[in-house]
Amino acid sequence: MRKITLRIWTLCWLMLVWVLLWGTFSAANIVSGLLVALVITLLLPLPRVPVEGKVRPLALLRLILYVAVKLVVSSFQVAWLAIKPGPPPLTAVLRAHLAVKSDLVLALAAGVLTLIPGSVVLEIDQRRRLLYLHVLDVGSEENVDRFYRQVKTVERLMVAAFERDADWRPAAEKEAL
Repeated sequence: MRKITLRIWTLCWLMLVWVLLWGTFSAANIVSGLLVALVITLLLPLPRVPVEGKVRPLALLRLILYVAVKLVVSSFQVAWLAIKPGPPPLTAVLRAHLAVKSDLVLALAAGVLTLIPGSVVLEIDQRRRLLYLHVLDVGSEENVDRFYRQVKTVERLMVAAFERDADWRPAAEKEAL
């Protein structure tokens, strides 16, 4: 039942995106959106991503609030770096290790870290759980330390929201039960 519900949700979402792209809510756009969604889901299926653990609403809310605050603060910091007089800020590619268990949570953490202005994930080493990020303003040890604290905070909030040890069982273990 869950699989069917997920497929219907995906079709509806893709159809909505199609209608929004056309900008007009009409029967023709809905039908053509449904056809495009069917073609996409049947001819270009995404690989299955195992989802383990449970979502903790309160921890998820803390994560959302943290990201919202960081979006505002980091946007002002990046804007200041763009307009301040003097040479451009020193940038670097930094490596960060994340102690997350799920590939999905690793991808979500990479997305969050890219979303926060001032850093962009360049590469994900899935096996070793490493992220390589291009980071703005690494001209001082304090700025580098601040970046690594931000990564650890995102990691801690992600684990709290999605990967508590008490709820965690790898997908192979679940199938054996």
